[in-house]
Amino acid sequence: MSDTERRLSSDPDDRQYIFARNRTLTGTTSQRFRDVGHSTDLQSPRSHAHHLALRRRKIGMVFLVVLGIAVVLFILLLQFTAVVTVSTSDTSQSKKLNESVYEKAINDYFGIHPLSRLRFALDKTDLKNYLASTVPEVADVTDISLGAIGDTNITLSMRHPVAGWTIDSKQYFVDANGIAFEQNYFADPSVQIVDNSGVALQQGTTVASNRFLGFVGRVVSLSKSRGYNIVQAIIPSGTTRQLEVVIQNVVPHVKLSIDRPAGEQVEDMDRALTYLKAHGQSPSYVDVRVSGKAFYK
Repeated sequence: MSDTERRLSSDPDDRQYIFARNRTLTGTTSQRFRDVGHSTDLQSPRSHAHHLALRRRKIGMVFLVVLGIAVVLFILLLQFTAVVTVSTSDTSQSKKLNESVYEKAINDYFGIHPLSRLRFALDKTDLKNYLASTVPEVADVTDISLGAIGDTNITLSMRHPVAGWTIDSKQYFVDANGIAFEQNYFADPSVQIVDNSGVALQQGTTVASNRFLGFVGRVVSLSKSRGYNIVQAIIPSGTTRQLEVVIQNVVPHVKLSIDRPAGEQVEDMDRALTYLKAHGQSPSYVDVRVSGKAFYK
């Protein structure tokens, strides 16, 4: 053995630099070096900087994902309906709205359609149709807006009655579309229609055509212009095309037909009542359903 080899083998400071099996060279890029007797911080400055950049990028991605999830959850929280507040914007109502009835009906709708608690998923038309079938005095859902967090404000419009409708002593109301309902929030209409036709009535359904209601409205209006105040309109038994009107402070009832123009019949009615009054006669009814003629009994 030469002197140089003998010196390297005997010097302990030099032996650490000798290559050996299963040993890692100083300056390794391994991130998890754990060999006994060696330092764990063996990365080069360039490798260390690259490693820190990757770690920062991963942390940034995790932060963005968490932030995105938080934003989505906040938006869903804003859109979620936990509490319903019902109101109406119609100032002509003469009675206070019973909010609890309609809040319960809307919550029942949410029970059937749970996704509708999210305002963006709420179908206003479907909600309107549901309310019309359960609380038929509701005409429309006019507005859906955000209140406090978890609170949704729903504005309803209620049906305006054009006539009262009495069947078997039970009071209903009818709007301009002929829809029957029981709860009226406006002033009672001046005209009461007594239905003796025998046709069954279910509130929330069309009980009268627009033509029929239009005819009644025309008769009431034209009669008032001639000084007659109609207080009741009776649909006789077995027919839906005839009408018998009761005039305030006038004894005879007047029979009319919706198949003949309202203006002509009101004119005939006025002539007949004037004639009867002039001759001091008080029959029980006057029939003006035939053009140009008036029958009385």
